[in-house]
Amino acid sequence: QVHLVESGGGSVQAGGSLRLSCAASGYSQCTYDMSWYRQAPGKEREFVSTIDSDGRTTYADSVKGRFTISQDNAKNAVYLQMNSLKPEDTAMYYCKSGGCTSGGSWFYLGDYWGQGTQVTVSS
Repeated sequence: QVHLVESGGGSVQAGGSLRLSCAASGYSQCTYDMSWYRQAPGKEREFVSTIDSDGRTTYADSVKGRFTISQDNAKNAVYLQMNSLKPEDTAMYYCKSGGCTSGGSWFYLGDYWGQGTQVTVSS
């Protein structure tokens, strides 16, 4: 089982920045594929960004050029640097893992989610 813990949320004014962190534990020999999702009140959870064990990244169009995902494989951690924040970025942000790479092979572990961290951007 994979355990994910997010941190770094908070309240900022529009144009500000926040850095979210997510620490993964469960399989010590794994390099995890990690993603960030977010869910605003009354809305569906939506994809934000993902990074795989090779460092390849993907972003939702709504955050391209403003958000940057990165990882520290030694710490099994993933980060989301969020700049130029807008009120519409306000949401609960969730970390998700699915697969991992170990010994050169990729394994699907199942989807695991963190508890979420709140980001609030005021205008």
